[in-house]
Amino acid sequence: MRILRVGVALAAGAVLAACSSAPAPPPGPSVVASTDVYGAIATAIGGSTVHVTSIINSPDADPHEYEPTPSDSLAVSRANVLVYNGGGYDDFAGKLLEAADAKPISIVVTALPDFDTDAPDFNEHAWYDLPAMKELADHLAGALGTVDQQGANRYLDNAKKFDAQVDGLVAKVAAIKAKHAGTKVGITEPVPGYLLDAAGLVVVTPPEFSEAVEEGTDPPAAVVTANNATFAEAKVLVENAQTTGPTTTQAEQAAAANRVPVVKVTETLPDGVTDYVVWMSGQVDALAAALDAS
Repeated sequence: MRILRVGVALAAGAVLAACSSAPAPPPGPSVVASTDVYGAIATAIGGSTVHVTSIINSPDADPHEYEPTPSDSLAVSRANVLVYNGGGYDDFAGKLLEAADAKPISIVVTALPDFDTDAPDFNEHAWYDLPAMKELADHLAGALGTVDQQGANRYLDNAKKFDAQVDGLVAKVAAIKAKHAGTKVGITEPVPGYLLDAAGLVVVTPPEFSEAVEEGTDPPAAVVTANNATFAEAKVLVENAQTTGPTTTQAEQAAAANRVPVVKVTETLPDGVTDYVVWMSGQVDALAAALDAS
């Protein structure tokens, strides 16, 4: 779908003028992704003929707080396709789209039918919803085929291959559910929520605790105490490895005291990993192994 919006200025003219000497992207369709997770999926669909730029490609960057650079603005203005999460996660990407003089085809992941951003329990971490990533792949194939009609069938074939790989992940998650449905687990943040739901696992962490960690605030002492008590019944702690501090350390210590294993997940690709399916498969395998050992 193409989203056209009346843009905010963001001094776009000055930015583009300042960056006019930057090299143009190579021939072929160009995709800009808000994070390297979506960049990896775009690469899987586009293949070697598509130029993919991931604005956030470091585990140290926080999409909620990211401030776009002039080169980011230029990349979006030159892109054929922009893909971003939406739902309040990477608002900077929407602002770059609004400011761009030339509007790329934009795909907002949380605007896909799988998500209801108005729901009280909406989880913005859309890339852990595996069926939705198949939908994203299909939308990317369609968008790239619109830009590059000669390559349209190739993009569709790549999307089918990607979808089949994700089906393999879905089967792994279904196997976890078959063995461990109803098992109680703890989290530090709601990042892997879609994955845990699909696996039939029950999160016993107080929402006040995980929300405080996600927002970077300190939960009340009573909430910390209540969270520590959950490890008497939780079989695994699933921790966002990219958010650490005294609060998460307390959760780790409480888990260790109860001999509860910790499974680490991330919001962006770890260093050295460039493939979405490989990354997600490793996390699913780690979760299955921890549950099997508990």
